[in-house]
Amino acid sequence: MGYMVDGVYHSGDDVTQTLPSGEWERAKSTVRHWVTAAGEAGPTGEEGFKAEPDRYHLYVAWNCPWAHRALLARNFKKLHDQISISVAKPRRNEQGWIYDPEGEFSDPLMGVSALHEVYSRDAGGYTGRLTVPVLWDKQDQRMVSNESADIVRMLNTAFEETAPDSVDLYPEELASEIDAWNALIYDTVNNGVYRAGFASTQEAYEKAARQVFETLDRIEAQLSKNDYLCGDKFTEADLRLFPTLVRFDVAYHYAFRCNLRKISDYPYLWLYARKIYWMDGVADTVRFDIYKRGYFSASEKRNPLGIVPIGPEVDWSL
Repeated sequence: MGYMVDGVYHSGDDVTQTLPSGEWERAKSTVRHWVTAAGEAGPTGEEGFKAEPDRYHLYVAWNCPWAHRALLARNFKKLHDQISISVAKPRRNEQGWIYDPEGEFSDPLMGVSALHEVYSRDAGGYTGRLTVPVLWDKQDQRMVSNESADIVRMLNTAFEETAPDSVDLYPEELASEIDAWNALIYDTVNNGVYRAGFASTQEAYEKAARQVFETLDRIEAQLSKNDYLCGDKFTEADLRLFPTLVRFDVAYHYAFRCNLRKISDYPYLWLYARKIYWMDGVADTVRFDIYKRGYFSASEKRNPLGIVPIGPEVDWSL
């Protein structure tokens, strides 16, 4: 995976993320500046950056669900022409996320060969794990944020002057409901599948896996009464759930042993997932082939031979 200390890259794991109980814990993002309309500091209280067309660039990877959040926000806010992207190769190596010299998996902005080169160009002397997404300020040559939840929310509000004709993902009247769903879904579904997949004891695995399906059951009940999580409006809560749903049947069900049920076994949840998939531009952010290549890449614990299965075949048509 690799990590950095004071801006210097080191290969290997930085610190163990497995607790004594065998439970897996995700490291927290540490770069949390904010893009706002006027450039003032945002909700995290850290430095602010002004929203301007063609000033920002996203470093993402197709197989990363956290990066998928940022791509979806960019899509729903119609910011394709204002925020450029670089897509990492589907599989990491000892250099972490890497890029080809040219083609789909190259970096058109700086021409780097690995993501750690982006982190090292930030003047802040970064220390921590090397994750995507990264929102980069092309003007000041700075990292704005590597926290996907913040990026989604800032894209929703910061660019209203330059991209006003788009959906509001976080309407004020639904804020508390969205926040409640986000908190539950992040802990037990978005991150829950990883807690199941990376657990190192039977007890930790079963606890995490059962929480995944308890929440999916609760979501199914909600969708039996409503079109979306918060009623009849598509919101940030739906956006944050979708990356897990679209990876579930082809990856998490098998690679992470979240195999009690598939998403396609839930009548309302399956219809809901496909409805989002067919929203304008969403299918362009989805790469089922890369999900399988990424989640079934060689892993000493999970998949030592690195053999990628040919199935399952999942029909996402409505």
